[in-house]
Amino acid sequence: MSEQGRLAKTVDSFKSVFEKEGEAFIWSFLYFFSILTAYFILRPIRDAMGIASGVGFLPWLFTGTFFVMLAVMPFYGALVSRFPRHKFMPYVYVFFILNILIFWYFFANDIRMDVVAQVFFIWLSVFNVFVVSIFWSFMVDIYKSGDSKVLFGMIASGGTIGGILGPSIVTFLTETIGTESLLLISAAVLSFSVVCIYRLVALRHDSLQDTPTANDNGEKAIGGGMMSGVTEILKSRYLMGVTTMVFLLSLTATFAYFQQGTMIYETISDTDERVQIFGLIDLSVSIGALIFQVFIAGPVLSNYGVKGGIIVLPIITVIGFALLAISPTIGVFIIFQTLRRASEYGMFEPSRQNLFGVVSREQKYKSKNFIDTVVFRGGDVANSWFYNMLSSGLGLTIGKVAMVGVPIAAVWGLLGWKLGKTHEEMEKGA
Repeated sequence: MSEQGRLAKTVDSFKSVFEKEGEAFIWSFLYFFSILTAYFILRPIRDAMGIASGVGFLPWLFTGTFFVMLAVMPFYGALVSRFPRHKFMPYVYVFFILNILIFWYFFANDIRMDVVAQVFFIWLSVFNVFVVSIFWSFMVDIYKSGDSKVLFGMIASGGTIGGILGPSIVTFLTETIGTESLLLISAAVLSFSVVCIYRLVALRHDSLQDTPTANDNGEKAIGGGMMSGVTEILKSRYLMGVTTMVFLLSLTATFAYFQQGTMIYETISDTDERVQIFGLIDLSVSIGALIFQVFIAGPVLSNYGVKGGIIVLPIITVIGFALLAISPTIGVFIIFQTLRRASEYGMFEPSRQNLFGVVSREQKYKSKNFIDTVVFRGGDVANSWFYNMLSSGLGLTIGKVAMVGVPIAAVWGLLGWKLGKTHEEMEKGA
């Protein structure tokens, strides 16, 4: 089928589903738009707070985030197992809104900002994981499988637009209204998500009354704990390769994040200006990710498959680190970071998720959970301390650390390409 034919088929499918699910789709779109807008207003503030005590303190913040997330997960699991999601979700969002208002009070009155900055960094890192996870779990509850395949891509675009609007607000309003006022705007936007939840619950009132909390598609529970994921990985060379690739992604991303923090910390001293520059970077990344999604990801994945979608980000990373090694300036870094993060969100992540499409259901759910939490987030912690050892312990400059990153990114790219080829072979075999 030609590209034009596929597009026409996609449009027809969307029109057909929209006729019966139009109102629910609009509220779902606005729901995701509101939580991503609220988050991306807060994200530049988090990044500025992260370097308030110096870049050398970031490893401690990464470590704190990891352990707080591990501590909170059982509470969330208990909520999910005891109550239907649609009943406790509004209270979770109200809780987060109240948190934002408390932070606003401390920010506005300049109360113990040395401690508040660190707490805010950890809080937002956990906040992001939960609000997005809760959103997609709710979407799975309220849409039938066939409809979700048609609508979820368009619903996700609401988050993409929010990822552009949020940083735009930060970039253009911080100088006028100040950082603390951005918190109030974020709280107001997040409040609208509660309205969206109630509207969706009203639309799905009858079907949600008896919605099971898990396994509503009739499949048997998988069972097993977190360590079951380790067992599945150790039994499969393919999954061990995926695990290694994710760890190398975390390593290169951590290098780039710490280099970003160092450059901005050393060149800009004013907090509002730091928030503004972080917002500008996030805005550029969101626009870049949209361009990747619309114009680049489709042709690359169609012509080269998953391996093509995986290899682009490592190539950008190799070139970016090489340029930083030659010219470690903030201008070069902003261009590199924009392309790196945009290609990650717009192409690498969808391709990485596709790698799990050829493994068994048991391997998929057990290993993926372990890789996405322990390996990825734990990798952030380990790699932050590794970067700290290179920069503070060995005294390497940004340029020299970038040189260390070049061969790491090259190995990562070769591994990704090989995994993509293996994925194709397994897909043909299946």
